[in-house]
Amino acid sequence: MGRVLLEREREIAELAAAAGEAAGGGGSVVLVCGEAGIGKSALVEAVRGVLPAEGRLLVGYCDDLATRRTLGPFRDLVGSVGPRLTAALAEGRDRNELLEALRGELSWAQQPTVLVVEDVHWADEATLDVLRYLVRRAAGLPLVLVLTYRDDEIGREHPLRDLLGLVSRSERVRRLPLGRLSRAAVEKLSARDAGRIHELTGGNPFFVVEIIAAGDTVRPPPTVVDAVLARLRTVAGSAQDALEQIAVVPSALERWLVDRLVPGGVAALAPAERNGLVTVAPGRVTFRHELIRRAVADSLPAARRIALNQRVVTALLEHGDVDLSAVVHHAAEAGDTDTIAAYAPRAAAEAIAAGSHREAVGHLRLALEHRDAYPVAEQAELLDRYAIECYTNGDNETARVSQQEAVALHRDDPRKRGASYRWLSRIEWMNGRRDAAERAGAAAVAVLEQAGDDRLLAMAYSNQAQLACLAAREAEAIAWGERAVRLARQAGDQATLSHALNNIGLAKVQAGNPLGRADLEESLRVALAAGESEHACRAYVNLIWNLLDELRLAEAEKYLTEALEHAAYAEHRMFHTYLTVELGLLRLATGRWDEAVQCGEIGAGSAMAARSPALVILARVGVRRGEPGAAELVAQAWAVAEELRELQRTGPAAAVRAEAQWLHGGDPGAVAVLERTYAQACELGVVAQEAELASWMTRLGRPIRPIAGDHPHALHIAGRVTEAAAAWRAVGCPYEYAAALADSDDPGDLLVALAELDRLEAAPLARRVRTRLRELGTVRVPRGPTDGTRHNPAGLTGRQLEVVHLLGAGLTNAEIAERLTLSVRTVDAHVAAVLTKLGLHSRREVAVRAAELGVPPPRHR
Repeated sequence: MGRVLLEREREIAELAAAAGEAAGGGGSVVLVCGEAGIGKSALVEAVRGVLPAEGRLLVGYCDDLATRRTLGPFRDLVGSVGPRLTAALAEGRDRNELLEALRGELSWAQQPTVLVVEDVHWADEATLDVLRYLVRRAAGLPLVLVLTYRDDEIGREHPLRDLLGLVSRSERVRRLPLGRLSRAAVEKLSARDAGRIHELTGGNPFFVVEIIAAGDTVRPPPTVVDAVLARLRTVAGSAQDALEQIAVVPSALERWLVDRLVPGGVAALAPAERNGLVTVAPGRVTFRHELIRRAVADSLPAARRIALNQRVVTALLEHGDVDLSAVVHHAAEAGDTDTIAAYAPRAAAEAIAAGSHREAVGHLRLALEHRDAYPVAEQAELLDRYAIECYTNGDNETARVSQQEAVALHRDDPRKRGASYRWLSRIEWMNGRRDAAERAGAAAVAVLEQAGDDRLLAMAYSNQAQLACLAAREAEAIAWGERAVRLARQAGDQATLSHALNNIGLAKVQAGNPLGRADLEESLRVALAAGESEHACRAYVNLIWNLLDELRLAEAEKYLTEALEHAAYAEHRMFHTYLTVELGLLRLATGRWDEAVQCGEIGAGSAMAARSPALVILARVGVRRGEPGAAELVAQAWAVAEELRELQRTGPAAAVRAEAQWLHGGDPGAVAVLERTYAQACELGVVAQEAELASWMTRLGRPIRPIAGDHPHALHIAGRVTEAAAAWRAVGCPYEYAAALADSDDPGDLLVALAELDRLEAAPLARRVRTRLRELGTVRVPRGPTDGTRHNPAGLTGRQLEVVHLLGAGLTNAEIAERLTLSVRTVDAHVAAVLTKLGLHSRREVAVRAAELGVPPPRHR
């Protein structure tokens, strides 16, 4: 592989430059990516030769365990770093202390550090948290943070995606994507049969080197496994046995583990080292490449693989410092039910404490696969924990089924049964099953009022407040909430106190009481001070929702920035998705529609509570731009909202359905839905919903009750369109500003509205304004084009441009959905829109027609 590095001179120079800048105090992040075998590890090893004299290289590894090793790459640093960080890693101290110790370790200006984390596509969530922390601070440290990963193994849902997005926004970042070797490069490595080798390997450096080492190109191996096994047969039988033993360990092996597993210890691996199969250092042994390890491990008969994994389990358990994730992984590979039963729950607890919720789900799922090993009461507790972790990760259906099982098993402990009912109520609501949520909530209260535990009873009361508030039963919500607050304060329960204050505050705000804002803010302060991430996220969600309703968009933006960072740090995927949808609502309001669509697409496949507003975002943008798939999105938005049966869902869905009918027609049921929803908003006194629905009632010729106040919708309804437009402009809503001016009789106002609508690509309303201008006798009515289509004759949106180029590359709709992180149904709508705008009937014609029109490449997203 040394000669292969001659092909990496540019990348080595980049790393050298980064190391030099770090020595001068300018830290950076370097991303090294490529497929397996492309030479990432070899490039990292080459860093040693370009480090400044005072620099140091630290390397940690993420391993391909069934359930990831918590903080594995940082634990690998023990022995190479100072005592404070060593203690924080070895003793499992709290995360803040670990982060501070790590920052202190990397802050020494006299010793710049290149910190390499290999294979971050296998990182656990706690490791990703630490890397987020370092990425945000790298520019201010004497640090080069090098992350290697396989870019072909990270799909749209891969947790590494969030970290890579953060890196892309960092101040100093270098990207080193590693390509395959050219034929000329292969010829430098092997003059004999270079063309054949390049053909067989596609230029993958590892495959190239292995085939050359095997010395057999007459009968080339169909896979790298054959090449590795050919080399394996050249070492002595005892060395083969040793390689097979260590191959079942998907990580670097510490010296003690090698000595425990391999007769003769490290010395027995000398033949394998000479043949380039393993790398031996004083403290650890690694395979020279992961593909070698996999080839050896995959060649083992099942019975031998089981026996070798069982030996690893025994060694780990006999060692004093147990790596719980490793124990559980090898126990699962060995089918060791007793060890799984004993250690999987402990590994899950460790993962939860570190914030690695995905890993916790994996450990708990494994434990529950062997549930018969536990008494019934322990099974119920495992199901409780599993349901909560699934809920945290956004897998609400699995959470619901598991929580129902937990309730059924909590027969003898009313406290645990009541708490389980309360969680079931919350999870049922997230799944859009309000009746089931109400039943479970009532059951929680009934059980816990007899159980003698005021803390749990307080949360059950607060859950009732939450359900009432979400159904716009404000007086009932406040009454339940106040009962919960009293009990929570008496019990010193900050989590429930935050939860209850949140419900009270939201109920007051919905009822028009401005004092509710103070309750919402107190709820957030209490949760943050207590370190209660779930309750803090929920406080953020409701506070932001209120600010959006009140059109206080700048404040909403500020809280969203904080909230998204908090949810990402806490690894609370469910709330992170919900907050992303709220960001989409903000982007919709402020006219950044492409960004709004991206946010809506993220939420459209999630739990019902987030899916409803996400579909409204997608439907509203589609309606306002005249997208062919908009009618289907409108129908989906209403169907989901109607199933949820809450005004906060039905109000926006009825409004977008009314807007679609007003702009496009074709929906005879829209007016009846609007009238029914408007009547409910009036009855419940929800001001923001009543105002918007009243505006659509007026546009569609339906009577409304008098509406007071200075809400922009109220001004518009009263015929004060220029004042309404000024109000919309002041709060930062460009489409509503233009829509208000569009009702003016002043051609000057209409021309201003038209310019804004063209900028937004809001063609349907723009056509109406042009017609109105002609009716008023305007001689020269602007034809456009819009900013979005000035260099785009087809008038395609940014997302449609992406679809065009992927259609041109021959991708199917399903493949496009995977590439763009969309649902297939959304892609279907985009493809239909592209065909309509290009005037085509077949997707095969898209590339040719786009080229004829000069359609540009997609805008950077």
